[in-house]
Amino acid sequence: MSSKKSLQTEFKFTLPRGLLDDKGHLHRQGLMRLATAKDEIYIYKDRRVKENPAYAVLAHLSRSIVRLGSLSAVSPQQLENLYVLDLAYLREFYNRINQHGDACIAVECPHCKRQYSVELELSEKC
Repeated sequence: MSSKKSLQTEFKFTLPRGLLDDKGHLHRQGLMRLATAKDEIYIYKDRRVKENPAYAVLAHLSRSIVRLGSLSAVSPQQLENLYVLDLAYLREFYNRINQHGDACIAVECPHCKRQYSVELELSEKC
């Protein structure tokens, strides 16, 4: 009997601060999907990315974020309003799920030295 392992392609996240939209609504809970080769090709055809390669980060994220709060799609222009902490979180989250296949990081208990995985989380309370 063969056991099939399903591929997780979407991952939930929570922004440390959140994206404030033009109506004053704060969006923190989101869903990001794995990036595809098609996404990579699309990004580098984008005029804004050609003019400013740093814009690629926002273009990548806007294509990968499936939902953010009540927003079913997020444009690069909307992501320009992210707080730097949230942008850093999304960059790391994107890299984790696309390079490692999950949003977990290895940690070690400072007391017992036991190693385990926890989901990537940034907190503004630290």
